[in-house]
Amino acid sequence: MAEFFTVEEIASSFKLSRRTILRLIYSKKLKAVKIGNRWRIPRQEINTILKEQQEELFPPDKKNINAKTLKNSDEAHWISITKNELFSEYPLTYTCVDLFAGAGGLSLGFTWAGFKSLAAIEIYNKAVETYKYNFPEVKVFKGDIKDNSLKEELCVYIQKKLKDLGKEELDVLIGGPPCQGFSLAGLRLVEDPRNNLYREFLDIAKKLRPKILVMENVEGLRSFLGGRVERKIVEDMKKLGYEVNVTTLNSAWYGVPQLRKRVIFIANRIGIKNYHPAPIFKETDYKTVKDAIEDLLNEPENKEFNHIFTRHKPDMVERLKKVPQGGNLYPHYTDAWKRPYWDKPAPTVKENHGGVHIHPILPRVMTPRELARLQSFPDSFIFKGSKKHQLVQIGNAVPPLMAKAIGISVRKMLEESEQGSSN
Repeated sequence: MAEFFTVEEIASSFKLSRRTILRLIYSKKLKAVKIGNRWRIPRQEINTILKEQQEELFPPDKKNINAKTLKNSDEAHWISITKNELFSEYPLTYTCVDLFAGAGGLSLGFTWAGFKSLAAIEIYNKAVETYKYNFPEVKVFKGDIKDNSLKEELCVYIQKKLKDLGKEELDVLIGGPPCQGFSLAGLRLVEDPRNNLYREFLDIAKKLRPKILVMENVEGLRSFLGGRVERKIVEDMKKLGYEVNVTTLNSAWYGVPQLRKRVIFIANRIGIKNYHPAPIFKETDYKTVKDAIEDLLNEPENKEFNHIFTRHKPDMVERLKKVPQGGNLYPHYTDAWKRPYWDKPAPTVKENHGGVHIHPILPRVMTPRELARLQSFPDSFIFKGSKKHQLVQIGNAVPPLMAKAIGISVRKMLEESEQGSSN
């Protein structure tokens, strides 16, 4: 039986006026049926509303260009970082705040690069537990970043922390807004697309006025709506007075044993170049799965260490044995049940709740600790919650070693700015 929504339900869910919904119905852009004397909108028409609102938020380019042919041009300023610099220790000279912090991959990398994390915001309970455990000195604001009172509380706290440290300004605001705002899962009734979470990031940037912004997201954002989402983000950053550069980085370039591409926005308002870290590792010397987890081959299960085995049934064990390296247990799956090559970087680690990657040698899926190694997390970094929650946190994290490379680039930006000010 078809499921229907009233005009009022649709208007409330999408934060639109009742008049807007009726306009769409009367213009025949939105199919609806009258039951009694009231309009009812079938569930399958939700896509129409989303498209309407996406067009409003991310309007098509005015030029007569097919959106599918539009491409974003990278204008990155690449800066070289040596392997010695990548693996050096840095004093905590600068400050940062992490929004959408997750378990803390981005925070960890920036800490390694010499940034003192003053605070973080995260909504996912288990990720908050993990962050607090691994960063006990950092204030974590748990809750929905769209909550204005929470944002205000964060900003007041940061301003006080900066004053206590004798600093006038925050150096860097970092974060990876989730990409759900740019997509529709099935045909469920979802939030108004105008609530895209990158806007919450920029709202806090407007309040705190950090010198530099670093925003991370999935590579797919670049092609979403023919590239209009990326251009809108750049445009909105510029409206706040920031010069922006954006490009795609591959984590394997920075010593992470994983092929994971992410789009990185770097922006500043202090009149300097935005540096992205140039590749440090070449394809011929990428770190491999073997490099990352070979020493765990005979390691017994240890839940405190996040080395938790999946109990496969005997028939599943036999099936896993037959999957070749580079193959997949289920050919129709694209994001799970892959067997990585032992002597190559792993495919992207995602947040699947079980079969993220099959072990290249053993007839089982990888443990959370093995996957954390593929993400470049140190063994001292402990993930909280059940195995299911650990896998979600690990799959959603920014690889800390890639984050460190980005942090070193940003550090060089700040150092150049200080040198310029002293001349």
